[in-house]
Amino acid sequence: MLLTTTPTIEGHTIQQYLGIVTSETIIGANVVRDFFAGLRDFFGGRAGSYEEVLKEGKETALQEIRERAAAMGANAVVGIDLDYETVGAQGSMLMVVCSGTAVRVE
Repeated sequence: MLLTTTPTIEGHTIQQYLGIVTSETIIGANVVRDFFAGLRDFFGGRAGSYEEVLKEGKETALQEIRERAAAMGANAVVGIDLDYETVGAQGSMLMVVCSGTAVRVE
């Protein structure tokens, strides 16, 4: 399954547009991550635990979009957009929304 943020795929012709596909993922950030991220914020540096949460959310959303597009008969998704938002009390959860257009390419 080809996934791209561009509206076309170089070297491939879109044969059929099958429709919009979306996925939504919400991942909780736990108290330990919050504590260490607070230390990183105070002392400086990268918050590796939060980076892992972001990566996990993105990968989960992309996997879901692959599965939903495949169920529609697609072999690619074009125009993918990923959006990140914090939700919950004090932004304790991360929401990743992924959308794109399922297509058949040759």
